[in-house]
Amino acid sequence: MALNKTIQIVTDRIRARSEQARGTYLDRMAAAAEEGPRRAHLTCGNQAHAYAPMGDDKGALAAAQAPNIGIITAYNDMLSAHQPFEHYPNLIRQTARENGGTAQVAGGVPAMCDGVTQGQTGMELSLFSRDVIAMAAGIGLSHNVFDSAIYLGVCDKIVPGLIIAAATFGYIPGVFIPAGPMTSGLPNDQKAKVRQQFATGEVGRDALMAAEMASYHGAGTCTFYGTANTNQMLMEFMGLHLPGASFVNPGEGLRQALTVAGTKTALGNSALGDTYRPVSQILDEKAFVNGLVGLMATGGSTNLVLHLPAMARAAGVILDLEDFSDLSQVVPLMAKVYPNGLADVNHFHAAGGLGFLIGELLDAGLLHDDTHTIVGQGLRDYTQEPQLQVNTAIWVPGTKVSLNEKILRPASNPFNPHGGLTQLSGNLGRGVIKTSAVAEERHIIEAPARVFHTQHAVKAAFQAGELTTDTVVVVRFQGPKSNGMPELHSLTPTLAVMQDRGLKVALVTDGRMSGASGKVPSAIHVCPEAADGGPLALIQDGDIIRLDATAGTIDLIDVDLAARTPAVADLTGNGNGVGRELFDVFRQNVGQAADGAGTCI
Repeated sequence: MALNKTIQIVTDRIRARSEQARGTYLDRMAAAAEEGPRRAHLTCGNQAHAYAPMGDDKGALAAAQAPNIGIITAYNDMLSAHQPFEHYPNLIRQTARENGGTAQVAGGVPAMCDGVTQGQTGMELSLFSRDVIAMAAGIGLSHNVFDSAIYLGVCDKIVPGLIIAAATFGYIPGVFIPAGPMTSGLPNDQKAKVRQQFATGEVGRDALMAAEMASYHGAGTCTFYGTANTNQMLMEFMGLHLPGASFVNPGEGLRQALTVAGTKTALGNSALGDTYRPVSQILDEKAFVNGLVGLMATGGSTNLVLHLPAMARAAGVILDLEDFSDLSQVVPLMAKVYPNGLADVNHFHAAGGLGFLIGELLDAGLLHDDTHTIVGQGLRDYTQEPQLQVNTAIWVPGTKVSLNEKILRPASNPFNPHGGLTQLSGNLGRGVIKTSAVAEERHIIEAPARVFHTQHAVKAAFQAGELTTDTVVVVRFQGPKSNGMPELHSLTPTLAVMQDRGLKVALVTDGRMSGASGKVPSAIHVCPEAADGGPLALIQDGDIIRLDATAGTIDLIDVDLAARTPAVADLTGNGNGVGRELFDVFRQNVGQAADGAGTCI
């Protein structure tokens, strides 16, 4: 199948936009690669420090003839998704040793959970943790003794931060190894019902706690299709996972076999291995377009609208909101996974998963097949699925038909011909809306504004009985400069209850809502943000706002904005408590949401 015209146009546009930045990046990577194995350029004293605790591996390390893998790990045992990584380094070291190489933990990176900090002060560090992760990984790799790298990370900011680091050290081959999702627990629709019942006072906290614990119940990624699982999808679409590796549960024999296979791949891809495949060669314009297509086809998290531009810039690729929006127009929505449906990622995987989806998109001309990946040349390899055979991972052809069309459909019969992500622009600025879970009759909302400066104030107004008419809820001063752009997902139950009562409801914010947001139309990432002089600072209670996801517009109706004075919020309290003092330099220097809200790229 010939490549879809829009896919080609967007790719060519990105390539032209990125020509200078990408050229400079590739020149730097080529210069670094020409120096050969890093260890050869260290003094004997430098090397002795690096190898001192390595026991029987010292000889191989000193000889610099066998590849040495640097492990960057996001392990901690507070995050269910990262707890399985505790024992990965031992398995990686053992596998490397058995296959003529060595491996060392180069460094650990922080990994925080938005689920834990949701609605709490700590969430204000969440977005900035992405750049901290990138810098922490960079410190680990800066010891310059590694021929290849393995990145152990799964969740929201962790994978984007690791990608930024991997691209920055793009002359080093890299393999991303996941931990997999937890097994299915309480069905997502039942959990959502209990949350709404708690929001209206129908049930108490004991019932809410029981439901939450039955849903998030074991090791592995949360099973809804939020940012963490969207990250895992991207790593396959962009060729940095082994095929089919994303959604194998922790503790399974296949999960361990895939870690072994990933280690062998990292050894083989090094300059001392079979085929040199650096990250800089994999992360090109086509890879990022493939990632965007995967985001649309699966109805993935809107957080990736922030992360993908930041990730791409680290590789000299410049993405724009128009790229997301244009691709969304031609990429069909082929998956229905909560919050876009009732199924979880385990059901999605069982129905055919990413292998089926990639094959369908390739056959429809909606993906670039001629990309570099960690396993070779071409994305067609990712239509295969892994199986366990005598404790070893092997790959076999994946299913060519969906095994459950309530969850996963072919490109010829999608849930929606539109990918569900639309750029919004108008006199209120520029943002995005995700419509894959929003009923079509709610794609256009025109209603009076009610303005808030915190999400807590919204919930307080609701509980006081103030939000009983059609309302566009405006939550401003929630952008990265204001307070680090915390997730506003805790508003979802409140807004959903209003909508279920028959009201026309929408959210407009310079903050963010993840892939866990759902059926309420939400204009998010609106920029310039209020704290940076954006038009959101000019809105007053009662102003009529029109949000039109069909036309891609967001406007204040019949108001002369030039005649107004911007509101000024008291942000002095945002700079202290729960570590916020440490991040003042981030708030002062962060870029716009449309560019990825980066501080180090």
